[in-house]
Amino acid sequence: MTKRRIALLILVGVLALSFAGCGNKEGKSEENEETIVKVGVVGESNEMWEPVIAELEKEGIKIELVSFTDYPIPNSALDTGDIDLNAFQHYAYLNEEIKNNGYKITAIGDTFISAMNIYSDSISDVKEIKEGSKIAVPNDATNEGRALKVLEAAGLIQLDQSAGDSPEVSDITENPLKLELVEVDAANVYSLLPDVAAGVINCNYALDSGLNPGEDAIFSDNVAFYSGKDYVNLIAARTEDAENEIYQKIVKAYQSEAVKEVFATTFKGAYIAAWEE
Repeated sequence: MTKRRIALLILVGVLALSFAGCGNKEGKSEENEETIVKVGVVGESNEMWEPVIAELEKEGIKIELVSFTDYPIPNSALDTGDIDLNAFQHYAYLNEEIKNNGYKITAIGDTFISAMNIYSDSISDVKEIKEGSKIAVPNDATNEGRALKVLEAAGLIQLDQSAGDSPEVSDITENPLKLELVEVDAANVYSLLPDVAAGVINCNYALDSGLNPGEDAIFSDNVAFYSGKDYVNLIAARTEDAENEIYQKIVKAYQSEAVKEVFATTFKGAYIAAWEE
């Protein structure tokens, strides 16, 4: 065998090994390929995402939570593609953001409503509220509207149905017990409980004040009390990605018994699952 032929055979062998090596490397890369989905959230209390993250890891989908401190930023970040999804807002807020900024963002799944329950220091049931009693409610438009809906659901007042889910005090059509509404900043309702028969308190202020929303409320909020979805929180995507298969898997993993368990335990019933209503 000539030296030239031997050299040629050696070259062919080296090239064959080289291509085989490349083939193995590419296969390993594909086999271990991980899809990363960045989800924008606000604040640090996002334990409800833990079972979702664990479930999607089984399918090679890694969820990275990107925490923001200011509410306007996650929608801007989603619209520009800096994140893939966000989960921090309810429909009323999203719709206002779209109206004001022209974002091409769409809700792809419902998550929860933040419970606004009725609490009291002196009674254990709303049926014990007496004529002329004082009821403390938040004085800002959004929270007061929700508080009035809860009071109506509790059978204490009647509202003009044309007011929808955002009624005002002037929309009260019946007040059989002649209740006096004490309107204060939402953060101060809890401090008034010793001086009123009851108060309607946002879940975050209830938790901050040491209340257990799932056990201490004398009447509990419910998704069914509202005619629309204004106060339902959601997972949002860019409109063009609304049908993305991976994003839909994330929604499905969120809308699970495991997440409901986190609502009930870690958050003490402060959040109410909204996807089953």
